[in-house]
Parts: sequence; C-alpha cells; structure tokens
Amino acid sequence: MSFISPFAYLLELLLLWSDKSRVMTFGIASALGVMAGSLAHALATRSFRLESFRDPEDLINHLIGGALMGFGGVLAMGCTIGQGLTGVSTLALGSFLAWFSIITGAALTMKIQYWRLMREG
Repeated sequence: MSFISPFAYLLELLLLWSDKSRVMTFGIASALGVMAGSLAHALATRSFRLESFRDPEDLINHLIGGALMGFGGVLAMGCTIGQGLTGVSTLALGSFLAWFSIITGAALTMKIQYWRLMREG
C-alpha cells in the first residue's frame, strides 16, 4: 500500500478526465478516502483549522520542497521507508541508489539552509 503512485494517478485522472481509458483504482480511492476521512474527523471533533506560512518566501520554499519530494517519490517508485529500509534490506541495487540520493539530498539541503541562515545574520 503506497500513497505516492495513487496521488500521481489521481492527478493524471483529474488532468485527463475526458480520456475514457483512465479508471478509478483501489489506490486512488484509498488516497481519496484517507483525505475525506481525516477531514470528516477534524470537522467532527472541531479541530479543523486553516494555517498559513509566515511570508511568501516560506510558502515558495515549502512548495518547491513538496514538489521535489513528490518527484523523488515517483522517481524512486516509493517513499524513504520503502526504499531506504525495505529495499536496502533485500540488497536491491536501485534501493541503494535511492538511499544514497536521499542522504545526499538531505545533507545538501541542510548545507543550503545553514548558508541561508548565516547570510541573513
């Protein structure tokens, strides 16, 4: 059970809704069900609230990060748990490549964030 591919298929289904070859799959339905269920629970318990970012730059940083995570999840055919733990434990070469890329990307991101923090003062 994964959420990376179903969300990609959901986006494809929404973009190409007039294409009759696109079908609603179990993965797409379960992804929609999780979103609808969490919304229903938040509304029922009166814990629903809207939150925002501190400034437009923070919003842009989060949008870029989310897009990169989505792209990486689809490219790696799974999430960090699936590739980093499960795949490496089976000695899959692609999982080692994904795991190395995850670590490199995290280290590079931390270096960039540290550089930006020091530049601001």
